Amino acid sequence: MNDFLDSLICRQTFDTQALMNSHPPKFYHANKKLVYDICCPPGCTHRGQLAFSRWYAMPLPEYLSPLEHQTDLSEQKRYFEYEPSQDSTQMEWYLNFAHYNLFCAYGGSLFAQDEMQVAEHPALSSLREALLDSNIKPLTVESQQPTPILIRGVERRCAIATDRNPGQGRPFGLYGNNFGRATSDAIRQATKPLSPPTITNIIAMEAPAGGEGSYRIEEIEYILKTAFTGFCAARIESQLESPHAPSLIIHTGFWGCGAYGGDRVLMALLQILSARLSQVNCLVFHTSDAIGSQNLATAQQIVDRDLVPDNSPVKVSALVEKIHAMEFQWGCSDGN
Repeated sequence: MNDFLDSLICRQTFDTQALMNSHPPKFYHANKKLVYDICCPPGCTHRGQLAFSRWYAMPLPEYLSPLEHQTDLSEQKRYFEYEPSQDSTQMEWYLNFAHYNLFCAYGGSLFAQDEMQVAEHPALSSLREALLDSNIKPLTVESQQPTPILIRGVERRCAIATDRNPGQGRPFGLYGNNFGRATSDAIRQATKPLSPPTITNIIAMEAPAGGEGSYRIEEIEYILKTAFTGFCAARIESQLESPHAPSLIIHTGFWGCGAYGGDRVLMALLQILSARLSQVNCLVFHTSDAIGSQNLATAQQIVDRDLVPDNSPVKVSALVEKIHAMEFQWGCSDGN
């Protein structure tokens, strides 16, 4: 673990109440302010501490050795619900599908995965404001290299329904640009305060965006390195304050496949490989629908049949070359 700690750029702990008092969020859209007012009414108490850390890209291992470590893959056909674990031997982390400028759109009208997560975890807004006032760079990419950011111990203070529900004023749901167009009454009906708040651990990392044609081998290696670094950092953070190494569970989904136009099967299989390389115990993949389930099944089949068909060690560089030869294609942005 000491070798990986050499990749630590910075780490700082924030008292949540002091953070919220000294760096209140700045909102530029009334619906975001309304959500905040519902989950953080005047006089409310914010408990605990946030542990913020930022990491340099870690070198990929030379080999994937299946016999040394197995990662369980679990599918959930829904979006993140951040259910608190009742098992003290487990540490769970959730991906933030980040912009390179961490949480930069939290105060505006947009409501993609990043902004949804920040709205439900309002201390993340204050964390961004505190970072901007400090000498800590809120960047998940710098000099064209990934620098994933981890936040451990943030309160989730509300749950926001984003599904289509005409009876509650959201006939098109609230995802993406629909949030900014929703009425205040629809926002109130969709926002459920959590009392007491639950606690979430977050891995913020940006996927590459806007490619064209077939993925280049450099893009594939970059994605693998980004996910490997974020997952390894989560394993390190999980062990820092625990006398025993906890079981590491990471919740993810189709990272980089919405506004960024990534290929769903490719992004799933690269995360599966990253989880194995970084010795994640369980990767929980949130597929949300039948098409997502099929995309994940295809990715798992490629890993098991074509990339790691038996228990023999495989060179990581050879895996990257095989994936490149499959000629995965960039898609189009979904506009959110």
